[in-house]
Amino acid sequence: MSVHLPPLPPVGGESTGPSVADVVSRAHRELLALCAELTADGTGAGRRRPLAQVVSAALSRHLSAEEQYLYPAVRAVVPDGEQLVTRELAEDRALLESLRLLEAAGDADRRERARDVHRRLRRHADAADGELLPLLGRMASAEELVRLGNRVELAEEAAPTRPHPGTPATPPWNKIVDPAVAIVDKIRDLAGRRTTYPQDL
Repeated sequence: MSVHLPPLPPVGGESTGPSVADVVSRAHRELLALCAELTADGTGAGRRRPLAQVVSAALSRHLSAEEQYLYPAVRAVVPDGEQLVTRELAEDRALLESLRLLEAAGDADRRERARDVHRRLRRHADAADGELLPLLGRMASAEELVRLGNRVELAEEAAPTRPHPGTPATPPWNKIVDPAVAIVDKIRDLAGRRTTYPQDL
């Protein structure tokens, strides 16, 4: 059984680059490090607010990309993939809701909301890195894993930067809705001078 993916535009060869496991695991490490700083005792309120914005934006992009490409691949080729993906989608909705609450939190509540996001993110990363990605790695070819990695990276750039727990979480609708919602998010980010990338902190 193979992972069916539409062809990418012919730019530089799609069989080179990191695998989906590398892309996703790296994102998990970076997100967990940001959350650890966000919840640390020594992080002041002035630093915590932009950090929370970056965590929200980066994690929103990450979950959107996983839902567009990683989960459909797991569903297609992994035994019991349907059940695994259904479980992860439910957890992702809860994580997005937790992110939404973090976005709305004032200075007094931000750290506590961040702890909930951190806890849910850790569970998410453990499930993906310890279960979904190893299973997918056994069922898909090395080229398919690299192609998936390419698509996850591309999808993240066109993904929403704010949590939207109510938007579609499965193809084809999420591949249509998420980029449209992302345009609105990015306009709001620009208007509000909101920080959305770690390098901008």
